[in-house]
Amino acid sequence: MNEPVSIYVGADRSQLLAVKVLEHSIQRHTELPVKVHAMVDLPVRVPQDPLNWQRTGFSFSRFCIPELANYRGRALYLDADMLVFTDIADLWNIPFDGAKVVIQAELAAAQQQICQKKGAPKQRVKQCAVMLLDCDRLPWQINNIIDSLDQGNYDYEELMYDLCILDESEIRYAIPFGWNSMEYYQPNETALLHYTDMATQPWVYARNEYGYLWLEEVRLMLKTGKLTPAELKTEIDLGHFRPSLMAALRWEHKVPSLLKPQFQKLLKIVDRPYKPHQEVYRQKKIRKTAIKERELATRGAKRCNAN
Repeated sequence: MNEPVSIYVGADRSQLLAVKVLEHSIQRHTELPVKVHAMVDLPVRVPQDPLNWQRTGFSFSRFCIPELANYRGRALYLDADMLVFTDIADLWNIPFDGAKVVIQAELAAAQQQICQKKGAPKQRVKQCAVMLLDCDRLPWQINNIIDSLDQGNYDYEELMYDLCILDESEIRYAIPFGWNSMEYYQPNETALLHYTDMATQPWVYARNEYGYLWLEEVRLMLKTGKLTPAELKTEIDLGHFRPSLMAALRWEHKVPSLLKPQFQKLLKIVDRPYKPHQEVYRQKKIRKTAIKERELATRGAKRCNAN
């Protein structure tokens, strides 16, 4: 009973400070001991087929958790782009009831409509951004999973979207919708806000509808010394956070509501030369190029065989 809530967060280097903000929001709302593990730069082999490459630098990280936990105890997986508003115990204590993994079911119709209005694609049935794992009963080894991708036993979509490495009987759909509220916040209803759209995450974009909540958490961290202005400046200088962030933290909450749109336009001007998630998009470009080269090679081989 004294073991901490063991949380493994999928992230890349540009999101390490976002992990710290997420951790602060978790710690602030619970009396349970919490241990957060930021999974950055794990030694995951690149699949042979570019179609099966990770879409982010940490897409496959969740499958490393049982091994990282020495196949003991329960673990919670979260993405870095999240914020928690209530006691993590409500999520942590959900029973497995014989399953090996507990996830959220398909989004409620209301949330589907919100996502579609924001231009997001229809969400997949199995939501794996928040997962409870029974590490004692999950013999996952990432090298074996990549081997199976390379052998064509399944593809990226089947692995990530269908969770095909588990039998349906091993999955329990019991995480409430409020614990993975994607780009939507309702007071006293949303337990975990997921800034799932990378282009509009509040540390890279000045006009996120619910970005003020993330800024409030950061202001509290600055006030209590859990975070320093120097740490924020380092992330900005590295290109991980937007240039206007310091001004937003200092002034945005003081600006009258009627003037907020004009203030945010000014922040957008400051951020105009800024390009967020540069490494993610660089890898995406490499992946697209590799796919195109493979397709051209396949066409060339077919022409040779035809001749």
